[in-house]
Amino acid sequence: MKKNDPYSALRFREFNVFLILRFAMVFAWSMQFIVIEWVVYSLTKSPLSLGIIGLMEVIPAIAMALFAGHFVDQNEKKGLLLKCIFAFSIISLGLFLLTWPPIVKDYSTKVILYGIYGLVFLGGIVRSFLGPTIFSLLSLIIPKQAYSNAATWSSSVWQMGSVLGPAVAGFSITWIGVHWSMCFVFGCSVLSLVALSQIATKPILNPKIGEPIMDSLKEGVKFVFNNKTILGALSLDMVAVLFGGAVALLPIFAQDILKVGPQGFGILRAAPAVGAFLTMFITAYVPVTKNAGMKLLTAIFLFGVCIIVFGLSTIFFFFFFALFMSGVVDGISVVIRQTILQLKTPDSMRGRVSAVNSIFVGSSNELGAFESGLTAKLMGTVTAVVFGGSMTLLIVLGTGFFSPSFRKLDLQKDVDAHQE
Repeated sequence: MKKNDPYSALRFREFNVFLILRFAMVFAWSMQFIVIEWVVYSLTKSPLSLGIIGLMEVIPAIAMALFAGHFVDQNEKKGLLLKCIFAFSIISLGLFLLTWPPIVKDYSTKVILYGIYGLVFLGGIVRSFLGPTIFSLLSLIIPKQAYSNAATWSSSVWQMGSVLGPAVAGFSITWIGVHWSMCFVFGCSVLSLVALSQIATKPILNPKIGEPIMDSLKEGVKFVFNNKTILGALSLDMVAVLFGGAVALLPIFAQDILKVGPQGFGILRAAPAVGAFLTMFITAYVPVTKNAGMKLLTAIFLFGVCIIVFGLSTIFFFFFFALFMSGVVDGISVVIRQTILQLKTPDSMRGRVSAVNSIFVGSSNELGAFESGLTAKLMGTVTAVVFGGSMTLLIVLGTGFFSPSFRKLDLQKDVDAHQE
């Protein structure tokens, strides 16, 4: 067997350009979300208005996902990504103008608020196309034997952008103000466009160009539900996100249980992301393809353990450590899931499979926060978190017991088949 090369994907120039593009977009998107949350809360002083921002983005993102997946599979990926980034740039420019006092001084708070909600809604539509397009493009710029390593670097860059975006947003609001922070976001989207110009146009690998949309959607959904490996990976990840949504209760723990204030809350909020970022160094050197099924089950099982420890802790250090480790094992599960999706999905169906993936994970993010809030109200905060972690453990044990084929899943054969 060939020695593992932790930098195999980085030896392809276009993949390095792709990472710059991905980082710039994730950084810009996550920074923009924090800036807009700050603006909306400053305007309304209403927690409900913050919830509406998330809702305005997630509703179109999930509702449009399958149609976006079909569209991505039918069209050239670079051109489509260019349109997505350009649309995001226009939305960022609109938000920049809506947060610039000389522009909005004559408008009422309600008009500004509805304008922001409208642009966020349009951003949700763009997001539904962006995910499947990036997923499909990645497979076209590197050979199949480097998919696992590419998934590691791509996931890590995504994690880095999602950590640094909110952090920079907090500082930039203080230093340069809201509207110039939005200008910085716009600059990041322009950087993405420049990076994309360095990637060559790729062929369309779908043999069914012009296929009726309903037939295409049915084929995509049917493929996912008939492929036990992909369905198992998506279902396990959905369960982890759904019952691990206890992190949504973090403000309660920070304020009422640990009493650590906003600084402590910020440190705890960053802990899972820092842990997931370190996954880059683990999975780059330790390949996840061998015994992938067992590694995925173990990672999600340990995630459940971390959530239980998180719920039972009353000491800040243990609390931080549990959240940090939850980020590490969750990062490993994300890399394995992305590797499974890249290796097991035919080139002609990548857009639709990525769309189904975004529905699974996107909906469970929102439902997970709702489930945690509901169970916290019914059972109490600590009990709700322990319940979520325990359910994760039970489902992982059940999957491992009732699905020996998934438990024995090994992706090394898929990688070796493309080494020649």
